Amino acid sequence: MSFGSETDAEGLPPVPLMLGILLAVAVSVGLVWLAAGTSLAAAAYGGALIAIILALLLAPRFRQSDADENFQQPDWSVTAAAIQNRRRGVAVVDRANRLTCANDTYEKWFGADRAPHELPFADEARQKIADAARTAWREGSAECSELELDHGEQNFRLNIERVGRGEDYLVWRFGELVRQRSYDGLGERIGGPLGHVLSRSGIELAVVAPDGIVQVATPGLAERALGEKDIPLAGQEFVQLLRSDDRDRIFFAREGQQGSPQTLVHVPLDMPNARSDQASDPAPSLMLLVDSTVGIGGAWQGSGKAAIPQLEALLSALPLGLALTDRDGRFLFANKAFLRAVEREDHGLPQFPSDLVVREDKAAMADTVRRFAKGATSSGDMAVRLANDKEEPVSIGLAGVRGLGDAAVLLSISDSTEEKRLRRQVAQATKMQAVGQLAGGVAHDFNNVLTAIIGYCDLMLLRHTPGDSDYDDIQQIKANSNRAASLTRQLLAFSRQQTLRPVVLQMPDVVSEVSQLLKRLMGDKIEFSVRHDRELGPVRADPQQLEQVIINLAVNARDAMQSHAARLGKQDWKGRLTLATRRVSARDVRKMGIDIMPADDYTVLIVQDTGGGIPGEHLNKIFEPFFTTKEQGKGTGLGLSTVYGIVKQSNGFIFADNVTDASGEAAGARFTMYLPVHKGEMPENQRGEDREDTKASEWAGGGTLLLVEDEDMVRAVAERALTRAGYAVTTARDGEEGLAQIANGETEFHLIVSDVVMPAMDGPAMARAIRKVKPKVPILFMSGYAEEQLRNDIDIDNMYFIPKPFSVQQINAKVSEVLQAHTKVDA
Repeated sequence: MSFGSETDAEGLPPVPLMLGILLAVAVSVGLVWLAAGTSLAAAAYGGALIAIILALLLAPRFRQSDADENFQQPDWSVTAAAIQNRRRGVAVVDRANRLTCANDTYEKWFGADRAPHELPFADEARQKIADAARTAWREGSAECSELELDHGEQNFRLNIERVGRGEDYLVWRFGELVRQRSYDGLGERIGGPLGHVLSRSGIELAVVAPDGIVQVATPGLAERALGEKDIPLAGQEFVQLLRSDDRDRIFFAREGQQGSPQTLVHVPLDMPNARSDQASDPAPSLMLLVDSTVGIGGAWQGSGKAAIPQLEALLSALPLGLALTDRDGRFLFANKAFLRAVEREDHGLPQFPSDLVVREDKAAMADTVRRFAKGATSSGDMAVRLANDKEEPVSIGLAGVRGLGDAAVLLSISDSTEEKRLRRQVAQATKMQAVGQLAGGVAHDFNNVLTAIIGYCDLMLLRHTPGDSDYDDIQQIKANSNRAASLTRQLLAFSRQQTLRPVVLQMPDVVSEVSQLLKRLMGDKIEFSVRHDRELGPVRADPQQLEQVIINLAVNARDAMQSHAARLGKQDWKGRLTLATRRVSARDVRKMGIDIMPADDYTVLIVQDTGGGIPGEHLNKIFEPFFTTKEQGKGTGLGLSTVYGIVKQSNGFIFADNVTDASGEAAGARFTMYLPVHKGEMPENQRGEDREDTKASEWAGGGTLLLVEDEDMVRAVAERALTRAGYAVTTARDGEEGLAQIANGETEFHLIVSDVVMPAMDGPAMARAIRKVKPKVPILFMSGYAEEQLRNDIDIDNMYFIPKPFSVQQINAKVSEVLQAHTKVDA
């Protein structure tokens, strides 16, 4: 009898079966006793029968025990063979973190005697691994990625799983993270079946290293270039395979002009946003050669449609924008770079290429595509304006394609977003420079007129006293002339030609000087706050001009917040104006990626408001002169242009942008001004010259002056003012006449007062000629241009400067200061 299938968990039969067995034994023993007639024979029979039954019942239990004993000692060689994987390193550890077995990939990557927790990962990766192991013991599985070895050459991802009957083991699976490049796998495609398809269609491809050496090419390229398709092209110099004629047509060097011309397309394979470790390895280039004689009905005509999907897969990986159309001019395919260049990533391709351009260019685009699709094989390019960017024309390349089934025209376009941005910046800078030169010239001429008006007013006031009928009228004329002079100073500030008095200062000191004034200007509805960074570097600038910059920006911010509240109809509104200073290092400038700013240390002033922001269409125009968004009569449009000029003349930079809230809406405007940190020594007394002005006005020694000025009215008023002050004045109309006065030698001049810009011989040229015969005579230049610009043209000893327009008192004081200083030097 067999009971192997009738046993319970302990290897014994169930209770009903046991009772049946016992009943059968009793009956069989009774029958033996009745047949033999003796109890001894019946007992012997019963004992033997019971022994046999017990042996049969206990046999399964012994077999189970043997199996359990064998299971406690698994064969790890079988497990190691089962976990072999070329792409994953697999290891098994027990509860004590001991390595029990591992596959060959794990041993190749990490060694055969290291458990996973002992591997040489970086500190951060080791912590991730420890956390993942604890999670796997607790929850059954865990995973983590971006595990970097301490030498930084490989990155891995990890998956851990708890296994075993008693869940006493962890299986660790490591996978290597490979950074995919734009040209990975391209060589296998070109050298494989796709390369044969392209070669038979008249298209040859070659991957060329940065040094010009061929790495891999389509099979047909070797046959065309070398005459043997079995000769490998790898290692050959690509340019040596081709030749060009006097019409710049390209031929294979072996075939010469007897062969068919080729269209060469150079496709760089480097990625614009590659990581720094990838950028250090120069990417190769893809050279595309299209045979111009591949015609309709060629040998590969019937298989063209089979090539299109593979060609699309190849073109999709290229960074150059490429698209294919059929013979009717309809789009068949476009890669991502093409969609990005025409700004159609979200909307997809239209039906025809002419739908991409403006209405004026539609007919020309459609005709060109039709001509390339149905005419002779050729290539060219055309300039069009895209419908979504009507101002900037782009160049689209076209080439007739044959032997690819439905494909007829290949369109190419490069992503010129960065080029457009740079072009707009250059155009804006050129326009600002031209307007600045115009503004400077106008301001210079106005300064001559205003100098005469202010001078004559001062002379007339000397003959009138307060209370006279004409006194108030003269004062009004002078006041309006001074107002006009401030306007010309703004023009000169914009054109960076005003005279600055730079000193080394700390930005918080300038902000502190104007803070009280700004609080009064802002009023009760605008909260004014100031925040300063620590360890700010000193800057070299004119403090009065910096105060003018801060006031102009603050007043503009106040008006913007008031206008924004009025547009929203808010009566009870509150605004906030924030002035903040920051320290920006050269490393921070490099991270910002602002091309026009040199990488240097800067002290930054930020003026930010809570108005409605600057409209996008005005951001590029706000620094232009006479541009204003205020109502007529409420702004001249020179405020921000003056700010721009002062900052640029101080060797700084200023940018405007909008601040957005959490929802992405504009929540105010922000002006950021960068001034380079002064690296020199701090002067002990920067304002000593101010006290010298008061001493200079006490000069009463008289003297003989040579006044050289081409403007008659300015010369007349200056002559009268200096004569009234007790000086003997000789006048000259230009530099040549002034030089003649010196050459005559009849008069020994103590000082020469000269204009800068004059016809024939200007002031600097006259000064150089005078110094050859009078090396020590001081020269005082009068000009509406900047003193710094003059000193760049001529830098000589005993040269002084007074800006136009000036009053009678100012020119008298300046002449006295120069004569007194020169007398001290001689003494």
